[in-house]
Amino acid sequence: MVSRVIPAQPFDLVIFGGTGDLARRKILPALFRRFCAGQMDREARVIGAARADLDDVGYRDFARGAIAEFDVDATCAADHLDAFLSQLSYVTLDARGDEGWDALKALLDGAERIQAFYFSVGPGLFGDLATRIEAHGLTTPDTRVVVEKPFGRDLASARALNAELARHFDETQIYRIDHYLGKETVQNLMAIRFGNTLFEPLWNSQYVDHIQITVAESGGVGTRGGYYDKSGALRDMMQNHIMQLLCLTAMEPPAKYDPHAVRDEKLKVIRALAPALSSDVVRGQYEGTDTLPGYRDEVGNEGSTTESFVALKARIGNWRWAGTPFYLRTGKRLRARASEIAVVFKDAPHSIFGADAGRHCNILTIRLQPNEGIEMGVTIKEPGPGGMRLIDVPLDMTFSDALGPDANQVPDAYERLIMDVIRGDQTLFMRGDEVEAAWEWTDPIIDMWEASNADPCPYATGSSGPDDALALMHRDGRRWREIKP
Repeated sequence: MVSRVIPAQPFDLVIFGGTGDLARRKILPALFRRFCAGQMDREARVIGAARADLDDVGYRDFARGAIAEFDVDATCAADHLDAFLSQLSYVTLDARGDEGWDALKALLDGAERIQAFYFSVGPGLFGDLATRIEAHGLTTPDTRVVVEKPFGRDLASARALNAELARHFDETQIYRIDHYLGKETVQNLMAIRFGNTLFEPLWNSQYVDHIQITVAESGGVGTRGGYYDKSGALRDMMQNHIMQLLCLTAMEPPAKYDPHAVRDEKLKVIRALAPALSSDVVRGQYEGTDTLPGYRDEVGNEGSTTESFVALKARIGNWRWAGTPFYLRTGKRLRARASEIAVVFKDAPHSIFGADAGRHCNILTIRLQPNEGIEMGVTIKEPGPGGMRLIDVPLDMTFSDALGPDANQVPDAYERLIMDVIRGDQTLFMRGDEVEAAWEWTDPIIDMWEASNADPCPYATGSSGPDDALALMHRDGRRWREIKP
């Protein structure tokens, strides 16, 4: 199977924070892979902008090192690299001052092409950058602005950021990026639901017992300790990544695959969420081992009450999902690195095989990482004589098996999302009202924790999380799926 690559129009992409960690690990390698795939026009330009004192040659050396370290696709010939690097430039620039802005304007001036500004910086600089882009006359009808999370730390700050950006750009020019939405399997979730008559008639509370969404990480906070201790798992993962997965799983079919239609339906899901009860939310914090530091040691804060784990039970108050709970969890230092959406269907209403057959149900699992793919659990007869013994077996569509060599060519999330920015497709990006609605639901949980002044539940490194999270499911007669790679 050969994938069809559509070249993008010529563009200028300015990466503010062009020497930062995100540019090094994700943005530059993603652009290089799209260049190798023939999707990045040879007239396109990538301009790094940061405070570091570099020239074009120095920035190209920086990009060369980043690609050597983080480009996992070995299919690009060596001669592609020099051609790609020749399209890179650099400007030493101060986001809060005037240094470098005239040089950037000189590079961009007169170019009749798409211009995208990637804010690969902390949210505290979003307003400064937006103000200076407009003040220096760098905005055009084709200007696009990409902003990274965290988009606020509560509803008030998210509204302030939205208002700041709205002073300088139209909503159609703002691309709030969530890399989870760029994952191939996440988009396949919509294809499975809305492209197959097999599933959509069953995708409701009449047939679905519950849905589990898990984003588990085996590592700790690492070098992100300073940021993470001010954020925590709820703000860092639950309010954005997992909320987006919840929306795509639960939303109504849009009238068409269109940015406004899709985001309208996602917004309806968030607004239909019932307020979380204190008994439905568990937060935890990992402990250390003989060889690994605990959370508090890793962030250097012995009194920290920041959570590294969150599990909660969400309820959606609409006709489709009334009575069907959504169990969401995320955490660090868990048993394995694994992300999945599991749709657990109800048992058959009547078993003709008797009590000895046991309980069996169908589970549709969408694996996001690792080994992206889709698995459907079905009940069959166990082979051999001795009566009707039932077992559950998977119908497995691991992308690397089903798609063969093309599976290795599936674009990274950042590759897809950056090219969507260039094309002007906002389908996989969050809208301002969507972000605010998510914070509006999340803020009361944060307020509840602050009012209780209780420490997070401790849990062992390499476990599935605190015991209270297990009890959250057990009291409903359910259990979490095993976290495994």
